[in-house]
Amino acid sequence: MDAVARAKYVRVTPRKARPVADLVRGKNVDDALALLKFTPKKAADFIYKAIKSAAANAEENNDYRDVSKLFVKEIRIDEGPFWKRYRPRAYGRASLIRKRTSHITVVLSEEV
Repeated sequence: MDAVARAKYVRVTPRKARPVADLVRGKNVDDALALLKFTPKKAADFIYKAIKSAAANAEENNDYRDVSKLFVKEIRIDEGPFWKRYRPRAYGRASLIRKRTSHITVVLSEEV
């Protein structure tokens, strides 16, 4: 049985978070957390928290006794809604700034 955790409306762009997710996809949970702890990217903190949450969900809801046997089966960074802001430009115009958000989904499973 798989354990799932979702972090929604995370204030990091999906384009910047996806390379960090690629680092830990398919890795053991302990290895993934150690790798993310020393990754100097903003998205690494959010993905770290999502994996910790999925591991806690596995222990609490699915009765996994040994969480160290779990691995990152799937990690998905989807696009969330934009925050729309405006910046003044020349000749009294305004240009739109899209502050992007992400939805992070982590699925943990036992190694087969």
